[in-house]
Parts: sequence; structure tokens; C-alpha cells
Amino acid sequence: MAKPLEPYFTLATFKFLRALARHNERDWFQAHKAAYEEHVKEASLRLIRDLAAPLATISPSLVADARPIGGSLFRIYRDTRFSGNKAPYKTHIGISFFHAATKNTARGLAGNAAMGRLDAPVLYLHLEPSGCFTGGGIWHPQAPTLKRLRDFMIDNPRSWQKLRTAKAFKEYFELSGETLSRPPRGYAADHPLLEDLKRKDIVASSALTERDVLAPDLVATLMKRFRAMRPLLEWLCMALEIEF
Repeated sequence: MAKPLEPYFTLATFKFLRALARHNERDWFQAHKAAYEEHVKEASLRLIRDLAAPLATISPSLVADARPIGGSLFRIYRDTRFSGNKAPYKTHIGISFFHAATKNTARGLAGNAAMGRLDAPVLYLHLEPSGCFTGGGIWHPQAPTLKRLRDFMIDNPRSWQKLRTAKAFKEYFELSGETLSRPPRGYAADHPLLEDLKRKDIVASSALTERDVLAPDLVATLMKRFRAMRPLLEWLCMALEIEF
């Protein structure tokens, strides 16, 4: 008889994150670091390891890096140097399955090309009490990258419409991210794809319930969504002439 699947995350995971939101200070975190290690960090790394092989069936370019530092799991520590919010810790779990072309420098919903890094699409998982979701695409691309995406959309309108209206995509995802209030400079105000051309991010997201996250079949749940996201990632790679 096959061994029953064990959940990656438990009620203790969300209990820790809720408590951290109330006690976002170093002394409290140090006193509860064992709970963080077990219910957040190790649980996340196990999920990342178990997603590596399934993700390769979507694309060998998607990286699930289970290193505790410098891999797919975001650091819990916030960079407060340039922020008015000096709370030292993030109160959510962030995991990025990034494109190999980013050379391990991609984070969030995009591989930002600042400092010579390459804009490339990613898959993202966000776990937060009452705010879990998965998504993918390119978030906050540099201006030259965004122009390439807009021009590719204009030159290939059918492929764009096909992917965004695909049954599997619409079942799980909605296009999201920031948009301009006016037409982008250099693009016709009456273009039939104007609302999409106004996008500053080419991303889509899909809500997850805490029940989804706590279930032992979380990998299967995520893979259904990731497969539905595949056409968008492939389209972005074609636009940027990146192998997918």
C-alpha cells in the first residue's frame, strides 16, 4: 500500500505567520525561530524539491532551486534600508520558480534586468493568511523589455488573444498588475488591444484557499495551475527570444 501523502504546510504555518504579523520584532522571532525553521522554511524547501521534476515537464528552463539561501525561497528578512517601514520580517512565504536564463538572480514575478540581469518570466507562489495565490509572468520589466512585449503583441494579436481566452487559462487565472491610465506613448489610442498595451506588468494570478495549501496534494493543485500558465510563459519567451 502506498504511503499517504503528508501535507507540506499545516495550521502551525499560518499560526506562525499570523503571530509574526503581530510581533514583528527580532526578539520575538529569535524566540520562535524553531517554529519558523520547521513550519515555514523546511516545509517550503520540501515543496520546492518535490516540484522540480513536475515543473521540468512544463519546461526544462523553469528552475526549482531548493537551496536555503539564493534559491527559489525568498528570505524572510526585509530590506529596510530605503523603506519607511522598519519591520524586520516578511509576514508571508514567497517562492519563485524562475527561468534559467536569469542566472539565479530572478525573484518575485519577474527576473528584473537591472544591473545587467535578464527580464524573463517566472512562476510564483505566495502564502499568507487570507491571501494565498499563485501567478506568473513578468512583473515590472524594464522599459525596453516592455516595449518588446507590446510590439510583439501588436505583431501577433491572434496568439495573444488565443492564450488569454484559452479555457484552462480562464478557469484559473486573471491578468493583473499595474496599468497606465492613458495609452502608452507611441501607440495608437484606438488600437483594439489598447487595454492590454496599457499594462505595465504582463502577469496573471490565481487565488488559493488555505485549505488548498494545507492539503497533501498541493503539488497536484499547483501543477494544474502551472500547466494552465504555460502558454503565457511560452508567449513571453517567444517575444523576448528566450528558449522555453
